[in-house]
Amino acid sequence: MSLQLPSPVADYVAANARLDLDGMINPFAADAVLLDNGKRFAGHAEIRGLLKEMVVGLKAVFTPDTIREEEGRVVVEGPAHGDFPGSPIRFTYRFDLEDDAIKVVEITA
Repeated sequence: MSLQLPSPVADYVAANARLDLDGMINPFAADAVLLDNGKRFAGHAEIRGLLKEMVVGLKAVFTPDTIREEEGRVVVEGPAHGDFPGSPIRFTYRFDLEDDAIKVVEITA
């Protein structure tokens, strides 16, 4: 059974599966914020740097297996596999969407 992800989230997940950095950035609003285990990355340049190092560099592919809505946010959970200690690790992504783009995403393990 495939999950019915909102289009910007689905686009991010599909690009991540290909380790396509440009494709992962495209669904983000220009002024988006990514919160990764307490660290804040704002705008495409900072988010790109993080994704290049921690996702593409480690071949970290997130495979969502659950989705729900929580307080207006899209919450997606699943394992990420890659070249990092402890792989696979289960992650939770909390997305705030605006105008068919990712405005804020908070990632926790």
